[in-house]
Amino acid sequence: MKVVIVKFTDWDKSYYFTSNNLDLSRGDYVVVGTELGEEIGKVVGFRDVTEKELIIELKKESEDEEKEININIKPVLRHVTENDLKKIPDYRMIKDALAYAKEMKDKHVLEMKFVDVHFSYDGSRITFAFIADGRVDFRMLVKDLTRHFGKTIRLQQIGIRDEAKICGDCGHCGRPLCCRGHLKNLTSITSEMTDLQQCAHRGSDRVSGVCGRLMCCLAYEQVGYEELKKKMPPIGTRVSVDGKRGEVVAHHVLKQSVMVKFPGENDNDYVITEVDLNRNKK
Repeated sequence: MKVVIVKFTDWDKSYYFTSNNLDLSRGDYVVVGTELGEEIGKVVGFRDVTEKELIIELKKESEDEEKEININIKPVLRHVTENDLKKIPDYRMIKDALAYAKEMKDKHVLEMKFVDVHFSYDGSRITFAFIADGRVDFRMLVKDLTRHFGKTIRLQQIGIRDEAKICGDCGHCGRPLCCRGHLKNLTSITSEMTDLQQCAHRGSDRVSGVCGRLMCCLAYEQVGYEELKKKMPPIGTRVSVDGKRGEVVAHHVLKQSVMVKFPGENDNDYVITEVDLNRNKK
């Protein structure tokens, strides 16, 4: 089964739809049918998926693992028209909605930060995206927002990396943030990556992005570093270099060299020398 992958906002997940025999391309804006009504979304890709794979993915998203999964992929209804675009809220409406939400948040003294808002295409729902360090009891806030806007209100907590993706900025390289441009999926970035790429010693400020998390670009060369690391003897390995026995105490992954500790002339002395692993190939 070939499905169309559609996103409604940068901070929400992607959803599957059938093409409905429409001629669609990546980047097209379309009107789709959802369980809550019609929405305008952007085509971000296509995928061939089996029914079994769909069930597995839907179970992961479901809070009730015992619940029977009913596969009912709704269709893309049509390409957007000029009349459809006229229904999209303008910048002023979005700005005013965020301002009021922030005002009510301060009224209830809630530790949260609103970063974006999404109006549904049919005008019945408003979704506010926010970040917070933990769980927030916003029940009274939702009541105030519902009373003010007269619509169904939904609050969705997102990650701090999603905020950077929404707001945009420049990275250490001087270019626009990857998450704002070509990077569509925010993969997990771990401290093990900085250790392997030997940049942890630079300090957190040098390896962290504007979001305060480890930079996404650490994942770009991770596979290459892993392949290079496989060619190196583990630290602690006893090796022989020019007839002298020593112990590997450190790696230089990119240089493909190791630091070897050799015994000195006295019992308590030692010498550490850098050894090129490719020296015999030159």
